[in-house]
Amino acid sequence: MRILIANDDGYLAPGIAALVQACQGLGEIDVIAPEQNASGTSNALSLTRPLTVHEARGEPVQGFRFVNGTPSDSVHIALTGLLPEKPDLVLSGINQGANMGDDTLYSGTVAAAMEGYLFGIPAIAFSQVEKGWAHLDAAARVARRVVESVLESVVQRPPSQRPWLLNVNIPNRPDAEQLPWVVTRLGRRHASEPVIRQISPRGETVYWIGPAGDAREAGEGTDFHAAANGMVSITPLQVDLTDHAALPDWRQRFSAP
Repeated sequence: MRILIANDDGYLAPGIAALVQACQGLGEIDVIAPEQNASGTSNALSLTRPLTVHEARGEPVQGFRFVNGTPSDSVHIALTGLLPEKPDLVLSGINQGANMGDDTLYSGTVAAAMEGYLFGIPAIAFSQVEKGWAHLDAAARVARRVVESVLESVVQRPPSQRPWLLNVNIPNRPDAEQLPWVVTRLGRRHASEPVIRQISPRGETVYWIGPAGDAREAGEGTDFHAAANGMVSITPLQVDLTDHAALPDWRQRFSAP
């Protein structure tokens, strides 16, 4: 078993160190992550500048490699030339803060896992529901249990079988290991809050992206509902954004006269 671990908070973030430690003994582990915090970069690849890879020194990041790019850059480089062989599983996280509902479209954490998925490798993105790293050790133990629960399907997966992509959100609780797991769908958020305008020291108007909107669709069965009710949310994701239900209408509308 070979496992590739990445994140979007940067290679020095406590979450990735906790995930690496939690996965010890499950297989050979490679860690390749962004040099700096790259939250909110989604699936961006750096196509207009060269990237460099360096190896970290000192505990707890000894042997981690870091890239001066995005989470997707990190996994892409790993899979297309850096690693001597293809990993069996790609993990991302543990992220500081939830990645639920619409957040998954912006999330670098989910994107790092998705990059593995796009290369045909099963992948899991892990996040804590709240920021601040509270009870990270408990979340890491949950992450290990989730990985252990899928190892058999990873090892026995024939090359022709399509991979899977899971998005896992873990409440920041000391008893996280005892919380039930629930398989969910993505909820929806209201639109983001307005931008925040400030005046820079040079007198220029600068803008900060506003906070995410509140949950709009958070009923039973959604990731928002699971997190709010003290459960570990596990959401299977896919990349196909096609609106299949609308295809017949659009085909008729744009059919040749």
